[in-house]
Amino acid sequence: MYRHRRTTLLGAIAVAGVAATLTMAPAFGATAPLSQAREVAHFDITTQQQPENITLEPDGAADVTFNRARQIARVTPDGKTTILATLPAPASGSATASGIVRAADGTLYVNYNAGSLSGVWRIRPGGTPEQVAALTGVKVVNGLALDERTDTLYVTDSTSGTVWKVSPRTGETSLWASGEALQPATANSSGFGANGIKVHNDAVWVSNTDKGTLLRIPIGAHGTAGTVTTKAEGVASFDDFTFVGQDDTVLAAQNFANSVALINPDGTHQTVLTADDGLSNPTSLAVCGSTVYVASGAYFTHTDPNLLLAHIDH
Repeated sequence: MYRHRRTTLLGAIAVAGVAATLTMAPAFGATAPLSQAREVAHFDITTQQQPENITLEPDGAADVTFNRARQIARVTPDGKTTILATLPAPASGSATASGIVRAADGTLYVNYNAGSLSGVWRIRPGGTPEQVAALTGVKVVNGLALDERTDTLYVTDSTSGTVWKVSPRTGETSLWASGEALQPATANSSGFGANGIKVHNDAVWVSNTDKGTLLRIPIGAHGTAGTVTTKAEGVASFDDFTFVGQDDTVLAAQNFANSVALINPDGTHQTVLTADDGLSNPTSLAVCGSTVYVASGAYFTHTDPNLLLAHIDH
């Protein structure tokens, strides 16, 4: 989420076969190692269908949160959009749906900012939303990651710059990581520190929007947080991100900058998608085989929230 104020791929990537089934819009250029960028779904901004976060189904469909509409939607590879669930409205005040992840059994977990209803919610296949854990003291529940090996959810609070640990089984919550590296900047601040989050190679990785950094936090032997290290700097308006393959190569959504960056394991980075490819304030990404999914929320452009796909060239 980022909606307030203002090279070479390493490792083998298995081809999942979804790209060939897509209904393609006219392709734009993209920049190597990405190509064939095309918008496969356009959403209705007048009903606040602005995608905030994304997770993928085994068949190549994308599940997204429509932030201000409080909805979870499924977008098929041919662009058909179906609303799966709408989170309950709070008694007063605004409400926003943010991070989303999918468990192996098809259960979706969603972060929700809604006063007394704030926390992590669960939608089982064919079921209705139910709250898993309350996080009413967290200021902006944002990124969400799932470590199924330990049955643990990790949640970022962007305003305080912290990472919370949640048990999807018991609903127990605890502060997992904090510190200056995760906090918003003190000057010229958007108010967003820790934002996107992923579990990868025995560590929790976090983007800091204000500081433009990619952070790595090792997961200790007893599940505790290790020392935060900075893996990349200078990634402007850094929102969510995803890993490509098994190494530490990252694709990063640069929301206000209308770009996607490829971040190499050594921390160097380059722009691979721009507004010319169809981006409209990109918020989040996912990878399936050789296909990259990019959700654009149009929070600043107010034009054409969409789902864009691109191909990873081997």
